[in-house]
Amino acid sequence: MSDSKQEEQKINIELDETTAEGTYSNLAIINHSISEFIVDFISMMPGAPKAKVKSRIILTPQHAKRLQKALSENIQRFEQANGEIQFQEQPPIPLNFGPTGEA
Repeated sequence: MSDSKQEEQKINIELDETTAEGTYSNLAIINHSISEFIVDFISMMPGAPKAKVKSRIILTPQHAKRLQKALSENIQRFEQANGEIQFQEQPPIPLNFGPTGEA
């Protein structure tokens, strides 16, 4: 690939201070349709009866698959450096997204 084509492919990414602080999430809910994947990131506090969606990311199926690949590669590198990530048993979380209707 020529240098001019490499220059065209560079993307400048800006990260402001507020976004750089991040948002803590300990639960993600994933839904999908034929055209998109929706990932809701939630922060649940122990014993709290309510949790709020802190961030929602909407992806095309192609971007969702790229994200999956990138996460898998990064988890593999992390585990090579730090050891296998262990899962801890957790009680099931009852989820309620808004009011439920009854007939």
